[in-house]
This record gives sequence, structure tokens and C-alpha cells, in this order.
Amino acid sequence: MTLALYAHPFSSYSWKAQIALDEKDLAYEYRMVEEPEHGGKLAELSPNGLFPILTDGDTTIFEATAIIEYLDVIHPEPRLIPDGKAGVEARMLDRVFDNYVMNAAQRTVNLRLGRDSEDGAARGIEVLDKAYAWLDSCLGEGWAVGDRFTIADISAAPSLFYADWVHPIPDRLSNLRAYRARLLAYPSVARQVEGARPYRHYFPGGAPDRD
Repeated sequence: MTLALYAHPFSSYSWKAQIALDEKDLAYEYRMVEEPEHGGKLAELSPNGLFPILTDGDTTIFEATAIIEYLDVIHPEPRLIPDGKAGVEARMLDRVFDNYVMNAAQRTVNLRLGRDSEDGAARGIEVLDKAYAWLDSCLGEGWAVGDRFTIADISAAPSLFYADWVHPIPDRLSNLRAYRARLLAYPSVARQVEGARPYRHYFPGGAPDRD
């Protein structure tokens, strides 16, 4: 098995793939998409030129969630998507973090880049506020689904990391704030935070002086 990941250290969805690979302790070749030879190959592999992309010999997988599912197939332990009802909940939360946290926060980022409207960004903040409140009511003192680190937590890590830069989690939502702190201290997530640090100047509007 020869794994290669086309990714960027500052990309939230690249984080998801890298955290999963780290959790499974899999060796892989990191192909930085800013390097011309890898950026050019990315355009061939992806239907839309987006990343991350995982290649495994002749197999190509794009979309971060699909990459995690693929890794669970080829290297089952430790499982990142539990069996049974817990697996359904983990997959559901993966979509919540991607769609209602990361994508909602992205609307403000897109506004700063001139790719969205004030109204669009405001709607994103409304979605984010609802997601924050719902998540705070669901979370306990451990991980998102039971006592295991799963795909839900992998998705939560970059989503909450960047969303809190765009629209800080209110102090009153102590469960969610504590969960974000646990995630950022977790080894495979902390490595992504540090790996992205040299690229913080890329953040539209400037990254906050924290985390």
C-alpha cells in the first residue's frame, strides 16, 4: 500500500484527512498542493480541483469524509466510524460540523474575499449560532460520541478551530468551549494546529492572536 495525500497545512478539510491518517499511524507521502508538480496533478485527479485527495496505488479518493471511510476499510483499527447506532450518530455529527459550523463560518471568510454578500455572511452567523447552542446542549465531558475519538471529533476539530476565529463561541456555552479546548490539546489535532501556524497570514482579515 502506497498512500499519498494532496493537501495543504492550513486547509480545514486537509486537517480531517491528516488527523485520520495520524490516528491510524499510517505512513503516507504528503504532497503539498502549493508545489507546482503536485498542484498540476491535483487538477487531473479531482473533478473540481479541490483537496484533500488520497491516492492508494490506482485508487483515488476525494472528499475528506470519504477518505476517512476509506481508511477505516483498508486499516480497520482503530475504528474511526463506530458500528451500529453510534456510527450513525458519528456520521450525523460529521455532517453537522462540516455543514452547519465550517460552511457557515466560511460565508464570513468568503465575504472578506469578495465572494459573498453581507446578507449571506449574516445568514451564516445565524446558522452558526444555532449550531453552537445545539452542540453545547449535546456535549458532555468526553468526546462527541461516547468515550472514543471518532470521525465526529475529527470533523469538529478544524470546524470549531476556524469558526471560533470568525465568530467566537460565547462564554455561556461552556460545554462547547471546553470541548474545543480538549480537541486542540489532543495530539493528532495539536500537530495540525502547529503545522498550520506558519500559514496564519493566509487567513482573510487576519488570524486572531491566540490558539
